[in-house]
Amino acid sequence: MVIRAGLRGAFMLARGRSEGLMLIEESPAGAGRSFWAGALCVPVFVLLRLLSWWMGATPRAGIPFSLLAGLVAEIAIWVGFALASQQLAIATAREKQWPHFLAAWNWGNAVQYTLLLGLTLPSLLGLPETLGFGLGLAAFGYALWLEWFIAKEALHIPGGRAAMFVALDLILGMFIGGFVGKITG
Repeated sequence: MVIRAGLRGAFMLARGRSEGLMLIEESPAGAGRSFWAGALCVPVFVLLRLLSWWMGATPRAGIPFSLLAGLVAEIAIWVGFALASQQLAIATAREKQWPHFLAAWNWGNAVQYTLLLGLTLPSLLGLPETLGFGLGLAAFGYALWLEWFIAKEALHIPGGRAAMFVALDLILGMFIGGFVGKITG
C-alpha cells in the first residue's frame, strides 16, 4: 500500500500536480519507508548499466566489479543526499517539512529511473545518435525540473531555495559518480 501510494504520488508530481504530495507520507517513519523506492530502482539501475555497456565499451575494471561499484555509489548518493539535505533543510528553517520532502524525493527518483529506461529502449531499436542525445538532454532537464518542483512544493520554499537542493544532489552525484568512474574506467 505504501509503495503504491508513493508511486502514485510521484507520478502525479511528475505531471506538475502538487496534490501528489497528499499521497506521500509526511512522517519520519514515512521518509524511512520511502527508501523502498531505492530498492525498486535497483533492477532498473542494473539493466541500464548492462545496456550501456552492451551498446558501448565494457569498463576496464570488468562488468562485475563495475556493477558492484556503481551500486555502492548509488546507495552512497541516495543516503548522502538524505543526510546532506536534512542539514540544508535545517539551515533554511524547513526541518519540519524535511521528512515529507525526502519521501517525495525518493519516490520521484523512481519516476526518473522509469523515464531513463523508457528513453534507453528506442536507442536499442536504432534511434539515430543525435536524436538519442537530444532525448537524453531533454530527460536530464526534466529530471532537474522534477527535483526542483518536489523541493519547492514539499518544503514550501521559493524556486531559488529549491534550486539549492537540486544543486546539492548534482554535486553529490558528480563527486561520487566521478570517483567511481575513475576506479572502474
